[in-house]
Amino acid sequence: MTQYLSQLATKMPAWAWNMVVIIFAVLLGILVKAILVPLVRKQSNAYGNYSVIRSVIRHFNKIFSFFIPLLVFNALLPFTRFNSATLAVVTKITEILFVGCFAIIIIRLIRVFEDYLYHRFDVSKENNLRERKIRTQIVFIRKLLVSIIILVALAIVLLSFENMRKIGAGLLTGVGIGGIIIGFAAQKSLGNLLAGFQIAFTQPIRMDDVLVVEGEWGRVEEINLTYVVVAIWDKRRLVLPINYFIEKPFQNWTRTTAEILGTVFIYTDFTVPIDKLREKLTELLHANSLWDGQVNVLHVTDLKEKTMEIRCLMSCRNSGQAFDLRCHVREEMIKYIAEHYPGSLSQTRVKLSGEQQNEAV
Repeated sequence: MTQYLSQLATKMPAWAWNMVVIIFAVLLGILVKAILVPLVRKQSNAYGNYSVIRSVIRHFNKIFSFFIPLLVFNALLPFTRFNSATLAVVTKITEILFVGCFAIIIIRLIRVFEDYLYHRFDVSKENNLRERKIRTQIVFIRKLLVSIIILVALAIVLLSFENMRKIGAGLLTGVGIGGIIIGFAAQKSLGNLLAGFQIAFTQPIRMDDVLVVEGEWGRVEEINLTYVVVAIWDKRRLVLPINYFIEKPFQNWTRTTAEILGTVFIYTDFTVPIDKLREKLTELLHANSLWDGQVNVLHVTDLKEKTMEIRCLMSCRNSGQAFDLRCHVREEMIKYIAEHYPGSLSQTRVKLSGEQQNEAV
């Protein structure tokens, strides 16, 4: 086979033979992918919603389109007819591309493992505190590993050049002064990175936690190496440096559990029958699936000059359901009072003296 290829190469111009090798490598790579991917995908269809094979196909589909032809071209490189200078350049470019491909493949392997852990610890279930803890650590560790892999790949590429080695050796001689300068320049960035480690493992916040921060209610959408993205209820995004959650106070409504108590305040006249309102609240809660069946309380919590403050207290499985249930109870209670006790709505009293009453008559 080798002799046949050598004879065939001598019969063609060098540039034409090299083009044949490149085209053959690309076509062979496409053919291998076209045969293997459908077979593997067919096997993965036998599984349920999640399959490791399906995850591998999704993450490796694009990189294999480039990696397989590169692998074939590298195997056929000895049969090309490049001159020595061009061959050295092509070999160096091939090595660099291999380093990049292997870095991407390792990153994709991490993503496949991440998919498995996401399937193993599903956050879509109702009581997902443990799952959110683990997912927070997974996200931070994955981003840290990806950053390290990229840095190592760049270092390997740079160190493959002789000139870069000399530059690196020259930089190492000034590492003392350079380290001090870099330390001062990157003080905040390093602080954020260390804060990220602390958050990943002590977990004052987790993925999908419900927070009240900077006066805004929202859920933790992203935890990156240096910043956190909070999705506000009205679809805005609040981006905060990660050390904010180490240095400043904030409310975490799902720190230990997603369950929460909802409150509704109603301001009425003093004549409203409290027992009737208490019965109506019980009726509303029992008829609503958002109530978790644990807390059902109505109390008069304050008396003011013109109104009486009534607090309705109810429990829910999470803060989102609590908000909806509070709105429902508030609307229905006001409607009930307006229909059955209209005179008990908040009002202002004016007492007229005898002379004023006679004048009014």
